[in-house]
Amino acid sequence: MTIAERHKYILDKLEKHGFVNVADLSKEMDVTPVTIRKDLKILEDKGLLYRSHGSATPKSPYVNDRPVQEKKLVRTEEKYKIAQEAIRFVEDEDAIIIGSGTTVVSFAQAIPNQMKLTVLTAAMNVTLALIDSPNVEIVQLGGVVRKSSSSVVGHYAEEMLEQFACSKLFLSADGISLDHGLTTSHMMEAHLNAQMIKGVQKTIVLADSSKFGKKGFGKICNLEDIDIIITDPGIPVHYRQKLEELGIEVRVAD
Repeated sequence: MTIAERHKYILDKLEKHGFVNVADLSKEMDVTPVTIRKDLKILEDKGLLYRSHGSATPKSPYVNDRPVQEKKLVRTEEKYKIAQEAIRFVEDEDAIIIGSGTTVVSFAQAIPNQMKLTVLTAAMNVTLALIDSPNVEIVQLGGVVRKSSSSVVGHYAEEMLEQFACSKLFLSADGISLDHGLTTSHMMEAHLNAQMIKGVQKTIVLADSSKFGKKGFGKICNLEDIDIIITDPGIPVHYRQKLEELGIEVRVAD
């Protein structure tokens, strides 16, 4: 196989799967891992992929903080369908935590008015989404306001969390990575989310498929700490396989 043929093979596989691995490519093309690393370096220099720890992705996995007003305009249909699927996990009389992020706001908006719930949240836009629901008791955490996410963070919110026990947590994230777990772009929000996980029996992550393979600055938890992920049909095949191997239930909302 010529260098041009190898590069085409790598890019075709990357386009199809969204991820390539040095060891796998070495076996598939019957060349040394050193050769594959050189190929990936050349392709990265041309701006065709992004290398990271023995693998490569189509673009940089690192995400930056973006205003909620900007994020809510992206992938709206996927978020709506994910929210509708997430409602299946809510029962009358549940006491739940809802995190921050545009996908969980869609979830809050989808909660039927007749449902009787107690909702604990740090997100002010989640509170506003539920404010007119007559049967939903809302516990709004207090703290330092993050304007970019319309939510609060800090030790006041974390101390309040210690006073409650909830059955389920519905959480969004900026990134889901096989090697780095669940992440968000803000360190204090990541820490608050980690504390939320400790206070529930089941953690349910609502994330569209663009979040897979991405990494935010703040780590929330390892993948093993997640019980269920609800996403859209665009989830990369290898991610779904790996997640299910870890015992995580993957629900695809279509």
